[in-house]
Amino acid sequence: MMRIVTRPADTTMPTIAANSTERCAQRVKQIWKQADCVCFDVDSTVCRDEAIDELARYLGVGDAVAQVTRQAMNGNARFRDALSARLDVMRPSRDQVEGFKKENPPKMTPGIVELVKALHARSVSVYLVSGGFRSLIEPVAAILGIPKINIYANQLLYNADGSYAGFDENELTSDSGSKEVGKPGVCGLLKSQHGYRNLVMIGDGATDLEAAPPANAFIGFGGNQVRESVRSQADWFVNDFDVLRKELDAQ
Repeated sequence: MMRIVTRPADTTMPTIAANSTERCAQRVKQIWKQADCVCFDVDSTVCRDEAIDELARYLGVGDAVAQVTRQAMNGNARFRDALSARLDVMRPSRDQVEGFKKENPPKMTPGIVELVKALHARSVSVYLVSGGFRSLIEPVAAILGIPKINIYANQLLYNADGSYAGFDENELTSDSGSKEVGKPGVCGLLKSQHGYRNLVMIGDGATDLEAAPPANAFIGFGGNQVRESVRSQADWFVNDFDVLRKELDAQ
């Protein structure tokens, strides 16, 4: 009679994977505690909404811009082409942008004001790095006590009469696709200009995730939007800025 031997299930691989994940998170936490520079994404990170979508709705072209965005994403368009396509639909004038700013003050994510204060108290340089528009981010920076020079974002251009004329393609944030442009380009520039040794990028999107490297670490943020591709690839993913603030003081 054949003897059947039953072997216990092999639990080695899940344990190894869990240990590896924890080591990666601990590495990021250590860099976070020693950070000398922190770059925040703005839309759906520092702020609760996506400013370009809100501006489109204000202009009455929200659905049209959403359709253009979907088409760009499905076609894997480069960021600059997608931005250009959306702006071609919106064509915001200077007066329209200023009107939007007056009627729509920044919707700050809970905990961000306290976190930035804590970072400033530790003499950490804080930057806002966004594929959005500089003019809409300046009020956000003012609330957070971040100087305008620490904003890296896209610049809208206007004709002499204030009508829409395009956007500045010389801004690093106006493109993506390599480490020389977009958020990786900004992080690399900051490190080369200022010699930061522990630069951390925080954000909710794929363009934020792509910033590390040259960023020394990336922290995924899901307090407003949880993007599964970011959550699964981030070594450390948080849903609350208070987690980051408390970790600064943890021994």
